[in-house]
Amino acid sequence: MESYKLKEYAKKAGADIVGIANIKRFDELPSEKHPCSIFPEAKSVIVLGRRITRGALRGVEEGTNFQNYALYGYDWLDNRFLALTTFTVSEFLEDNGWEAVPLQNLPPEVPPMGVSVREGSPAPNIMLDFDDAAVRAGAGEIGYCGVFLTPEFGPRQRFQIILTDAEIEPDPLSAEPVCLFDKGCRGFCPLGAFEGEKEIIIAGKKMTGAGIDYRGKCLTCKNGAMPNRYHPAGRPDRLAAVCIRSCADALEKSGRIKNRFELPFRMRDAWTVKD
Repeated sequence: MESYKLKEYAKKAGADIVGIANIKRFDELPSEKHPCSIFPEAKSVIVLGRRITRGALRGVEEGTNFQNYALYGYDWLDNRFLALTTFTVSEFLEDNGWEAVPLQNLPPEVPPMGVSVREGSPAPNIMLDFDDAAVRAGAGEIGYCGVFLTPEFGPRQRFQIILTDAEIEPDPLSAEPVCLFDKGCRGFCPLGAFEGEKEIIIAGKKMTGAGIDYRGKCLTCKNGAMPNRYHPAGRPDRLAAVCIRSCADALEKSGRIKNRFELPFRMRDAWTVKD
């Protein structure tokens, strides 16, 4: 299948971001994290993203309405709007004779919940790392604050994946820098959850990230973070937390984000709760 045809259809179906990786880019991964453990005949991995509108974060930024984000940036966006886009693109692929396996973004930290059904096969359930896949599909990079950043929206998007046996021309890895990779970003967390640094290498692409206390300080954060809604082993959802809202504001002010606005995102001092 030709890449441009798939992308045109995906955009009509509501996708704001479409990245494509060939299956060879995943060769370095173990079987328990490999797409072929779910679909052995997979030839391409399609990453679909829909934006979190900046306005969906406004109530959290002002500290006056959290439910609006919970619906339009967290639950409905992922489980309704993006899910419908993913399923519609899957139908398009299957209408053209290619199998399409739609995947929800479930926590890769979830441990196996069954036993292997074949000798040499990993135990169910296989949970892919969607940030890892999005890097391999050329959608952007993992930023210093530990969330995925795209040149279009910074941290403001959610992803789902389609595995397909269609051979589709892959996108190059993103070479466009988004993250400021500034140690000053440590100050974005009022709880001091950023601890040390680490190098991240995915498909040869090198990134620098902060060590983050996900299981301790992030779980107690009352500054817009939410517990993982799928499994307690999963990382907290930080896309509306003050650290990531501060990241979004800094990226906009630096001119790194293509989605531009008349007014700045942060127009008042950020509120924080430390207890």
